[in-house]
Amino acid sequence: MANTRGGGDRRQAILEGAFTVFARRGYAQACVKEVAAEAGVAKPTVYNHLNDKATLFRHAMRAAAQTVLDERLAALDPLKDAGGDLRTTLQDVGYRLLRLHTEDRACALRRLLYSEITQFPDILDIVSESGPHHLTQALADRLARLALAGRLRITDPDLVAEQFLALLTGPLEARTRMGTRPIDDAALHDLARTAVDAFLQISGPTDDHESGK
Repeated sequence: MANTRGGGDRRQAILEGAFTVFARRGYAQACVKEVAAEAGVAKPTVYNHLNDKATLFRHAMRAAAQTVLDERLAALDPLKDAGGDLRTTLQDVGYRLLRLHTEDRACALRRLLYSEITQFPDILDIVSESGPHHLTQALADRLARLALAGRLRITDPDLVAEQFLALLTGPLEARTRMGTRPIDDAALHDLARTAVDAFLQISGPTDDHESGK
């Protein structure tokens, strides 16, 4: 059957297929033939879009990192209009971020980064182009707006955003043994609730503001 996908679609399929194969096999054991089969294209098509295996790996990692970032940025959307209960909104956002942090793509991205960085010293820079600092900056912007509205008591949104994310992911990494053990949904909700409670103890609004005095 002829492949009728356009060039952009084929390239995207190749990158997604490549990441799946690299995550499953590791760089050394992965082969372009397997990537082509996973992507549903002919092997020469892979080489037409990406010259060699190393280039394929770098581009697959960049694309995966961007997808992970886009999903996490979308998880912050409830903070754009946090007009209701702030604690509930923060817990919802925290839970979404934790769930995304434990999804297969994000875990595979971290594993590949750790395992292949010796062979590919530039891979950290490549992944960092769509790395956590973008999420921190976006969260800092949301928190700064909440502070201006009197919903939070903070003076350094960038630092507070880093601290909030650390409250979420620090315990998560310990409980999952760096992503090697599964964690259930109830535990994710519990971690989000605990992180938000600690966060609001320090940065939450005053009682007077909450009561409208």
